[in-house]
Amino acid sequence: MVFNSYHFLIFFPIVIAVYFVIPRKLRYLWLLVASYYFYMSWNPRYAVLIALSTVITFLSGLLLPRARGTAAKKLVVAGSFLTNLGILAFFKYFDFLLSNLNLLLTSVGISAIQKPFDIILPVGISFYTFQALSYTVDVYRGDIQPEKNFFRYALFVSFFPQLVAGPIERSKNLLSQVDRVEEFQLWDYERITRGAVLMLFGLFQKMVIADRISAVVDQVYNSYWMYGSIELLLATVCFSAQIYCDFGSYSLIAIGAARVMGFDLMENFNVPYAARSIREFWARWHISLSSWLKDYLYIPLGGNRCSRWKNYRNIMVTFLVSGLWHGANWTFIVWGALHGLYQIAGKILGPAKEKFNRRFAVRTGTFSYRLGQRIVTFALVNFAWIFFRADTIRGALGVVRRIFTSWDPWVLFDQSLYMLGLDQTEVHILLAALLLLFLADLVRCKKGITLDVFLEGECLWFRWACIFLLFYFILIFGIYGPAFEAKQFIYFQF
Repeated sequence: MVFNSYHFLIFFPIVIAVYFVIPRKLRYLWLLVASYYFYMSWNPRYAVLIALSTVITFLSGLLLPRARGTAAKKLVVAGSFLTNLGILAFFKYFDFLLSNLNLLLTSVGISAIQKPFDIILPVGISFYTFQALSYTVDVYRGDIQPEKNFFRYALFVSFFPQLVAGPIERSKNLLSQVDRVEEFQLWDYERITRGAVLMLFGLFQKMVIADRISAVVDQVYNSYWMYGSIELLLATVCFSAQIYCDFGSYSLIAIGAARVMGFDLMENFNVPYAARSIREFWARWHISLSSWLKDYLYIPLGGNRCSRWKNYRNIMVTFLVSGLWHGANWTFIVWGALHGLYQIAGKILGPAKEKFNRRFAVRTGTFSYRLGQRIVTFALVNFAWIFFRADTIRGALGVVRRIFTSWDPWVLFDQSLYMLGLDQTEVHILLAALLLLFLADLVRCKKGITLDVFLEGECLWFRWACIFLLFYFILIFGIYGPAFEAKQFIYFQF
């Protein structure tokens, strides 16, 4: 069941209706049942794995206060991590490890190992595994007290709005709200309206922009050898918009759906393409994952409170793990490595850059300087996106090579760009939708508030005009129909 499906259009109102009328003490149980139904709609067998992860981390939380001594507590944490990461590694990385082992064996003349069975990657396993493991660490550090109610904890792990693609919630935020769910006010017009606006804006990004622009990206990248530099550059920039709108839309719908029920989930995106450095980009992009890696990997490795070279190591390890978390493919590892190198290069070149600016009296506070920073950052991010989007390293290198060697500026004038999956009308619809997205992001940059908060402070007529405009775009220009099969969100595969 995906957010942009007819199934969810029926499922969510039923969940809300029952949630609002049942006794307060039963709310969390109802949400737990709804969450497992939501997850099992993909494959009922998936529920066994999320239940197993829930049991392991719940018991770990109960055992930690009873463990005597630091060594015993570390043993409990290690057991929780090894078990959960072992499950994740088996289902997500078994095929990847086996294929690479076979490459190594065949290179030395040894027969390849036959694949003993087929493994289906459970949807969202990376997300709920990291969320459950953060609970174990938080209890170990003493940041929270162990949850004594198993069913409340199970809801924390499986809460359906953010279950399969985040945000990756922290126990201090979401679990504490689960414990207070009986206290939530049933009807709050402003809260429900703000949640509905976020859901509507998310559907707009997914159905009008992401699913439409994917036609260009798929056509060019699937046959990259047929296209020149302009088409490949265009497809790469389109992919940056696609993945932002696709993943950002899921986060918006998740946050909005949770807010309708009274829950506040953490923010996951903050206009990432407005970043003026790669470091700032990661403070704005997939915030829940980047902050998780910082708190539970980078800082425990030593962070920046160590020697310069160890700090560089910590950065690279963190981004390699980030790349591997995204998928069992060398393309994701290279993508993570590139971002790690960007960060390290920024640290190394930072002092020289500041010296240069002082020496030549560069006005770093001007619009032009900041615009230049944003353009350079966007270019670096897009270069890394090539490896993220390509199916293989060879394909990614092929795209890069053709970008720099197959110049074809004439395609800008011969109308052939309208043959990349979208006709002229579709392109105009896409450009209008991107303009609306740009205006919403501009409000976020200038005022520091999200669209729902901005509209709440505006006149009633303007607020409803914006809501109607979003609804109109989704209804008229959204990608759906009688024969339509709702497209999975990109991050479902992670």
